[in-house]
Amino acid sequence: MSAESDFYFSAPLRRLKFNDATLGLRRYGQGPALLLVHGFPLYGFTWRHLLPTLAQHFTCYVPDLAGKGESEWDANTDFTFPAHAARLKQLMAQLGVARYAVMAQDTGATIARCLALIDQERVSKLVLFNTEIPHHRPPWIQLFQALTRLPGAQAGFRLAIGSRLFRRSGMGFGGSFANLDLLDGEFHQYTVQPLLESPRRMEGMLRYLGGITWPVVDALAEDHRKIRAPVLLVWGEDDPTFPVEHARPMVNQFADCRGLVIVPKTKLLAYEEKPSEVLEKILPFLQAA
Repeated sequence: MSAESDFYFSAPLRRLKFNDATLGLRRYGQGPALLLVHGFPLYGFTWRHLLPTLAQHFTCYVPDLAGKGESEWDANTDFTFPAHAARLKQLMAQLGVARYAVMAQDTGATIARCLALIDQERVSKLVLFNTEIPHHRPPWIQLFQALTRLPGAQAGFRLAIGSRLFRRSGMGFGGSFANLDLLDGEFHQYTVQPLLESPRRMEGMLRYLGGITWPVVDALAEDHRKIRAPVLLVWGEDDPTFPVEHARPMVNQFADCRGLVIVPKTKLLAYEEKPSEVLEKILPFLQAA
């Protein structure tokens, strides 16, 4: 296990119960509060490369959203973006956090925007990595959503994800890294393998996927302007899921966007692929008064 992964798992796991789900939570460091929200089909482990440095400056709260990681859920759990956001608002209130910044990626960054809209007084800043774009549909996701409703969906997804060829393709995780070798090693061990080994985790992933709500995404074209917190967009230059040319119009949609930072030679998971470069870009924004 790498030092960064060891650092991630060294934090005690807490489980906090809400109305229809229980979220897993790990906490690191000290200082101003920073909430880190993972995307699909990930969980808190995805932030491992950034956490050792971030924890030197911030109290980092790293939840596993409903359906992912160490969360617990049932047939009544609401997996829509607004429901995830509402649970995160309750989470930070339950923890007694009066003011916090949010760093989020992919679907997590859409949840973060929903959170900023319902917790305006407490959300101080937003760092948003490659995420849903109003009126844009990423490749394959709508197809995958439709497939989750078919009989035998769980077995089919397990078969696909179990294929290394599929994982490295554009339909799999091929759009996540410019360097496909990063799909092996710890990413596979701690992100992919749990989905293959645990039917419960696979089902949670599919339920999370089914909860992606496109009208909420499209409404952000107008709702972005309602977000009062300063926003920094950070994008992998070669991301095929959310192409940067489609992301550029979002800069002018926010009331206070501090820019669109492009990370060269990265795709969807720029912060995993080039964490040092990402930290250089986001720390000045997060630390500024």
